[in-house]
Amino acid sequence: MVKVRIWDWPTRLFHWGLVLAIIGMVVTGQTGQMVWHFRLGQAVLALLLFRLIWGLVGGHWSRFARFAIAPSAVLAYWRGQREGGPGHSPTGALATLGLLSWLGLQVLSGMMADDEIAFAGPLTAMVPSEWVHRMTVWHKGPGKLVLLGLVLLHLGAIIWYARRKGQRLTPAMLHGDKHLPAPVPASADGPVQWLLGLLVLGASVAAVRWVFALGGY
Repeated sequence: MVKVRIWDWPTRLFHWGLVLAIIGMVVTGQTGQMVWHFRLGQAVLALLLFRLIWGLVGGHWSRFARFAIAPSAVLAYWRGQREGGPGHSPTGALATLGLLSWLGLQVLSGMMADDEIAFAGPLTAMVPSEWVHRMTVWHKGPGKLVLLGLVLLHLGAIIWYARRKGQRLTPAMLHGDKHLPAPVPASADGPVQWLLGLLVLGASVAAVRWVFALGGY
């Protein structure tokens, strides 16, 4: 078995940062702590923007180009005709993209939501009032429920892979390495990548602050 660096530090920090932010958003949303819910929403949006850019310039296995999401690849994987791959399996890649996309939609709906008590999203003044009402209902109802369902599905998949396939996915997202039967290209994970990740994160945060400033925040 060969130890290969699959997940670089920026990808791992993004992953666990997003986990904490989602947990925080659920808790603050349920308990009515809207100031912190708002702040965590900004953090999630910055993280999503970071991941979008990192999917183009990040480590080898973090790039979207390495995601095998073609229907033929997914079908072959489920038929047992191909291996999952060092990074995401075909279904894992689809699940990851689906979760990130839905989370982005949920954040966007929150930016157009208004609880009519103490909080209004930064985009509420830029869209018709009918849209504000629809996005508020969506953000608090179907959007939230589907997101929670996707998170539970993600956790269930981790447990399923561990029990049925003997593949523990969580440790690799902690230390970054996987033990593989044959060498594969490793993800670059050194000071240059860390600096690049820091610059991408800084640009993402600045972009989110600029968007929210348009709404007076």
